[in-house]
Amino acid sequence: MKIRHLLILSAGLFVSANALADGEALAKSSGCMTCHAVAKKAVGPSFKDVAAKYKGDSSAAAKLEQKVRKGGAGSFGSTPMLATPAKVSDADIKSIVTWILSL
Repeated sequence: MKIRHLLILSAGLFVSANALADGEALAKSSGCMTCHAVAKKAVGPSFKDVAAKYKGDSSAAAKLEQKVRKGGAGSFGSTPMLATPAKVSDADIKSIVTWILSL
């Protein structure tokens, strides 16, 4: 029974690691890196600063998914974030946000 649990846990970690890697790749291919960087402020805040701001907030993923989709301003200063183009799916945005919050 212990081996079975270990296999299930290992599979879950593998899927999670792939999802996080996909989030990073999607952030790059979706144009997020035009205004953001992982560790330093660019036009917008660094992804690590975003993760730190929302750490411990159980509703952070939903808030950020909406912010990424629709755009907005005021969370990190007055520079507005543009809405994400429709060609980026909601599932891709969810993966990107999951990756950001994991930093």
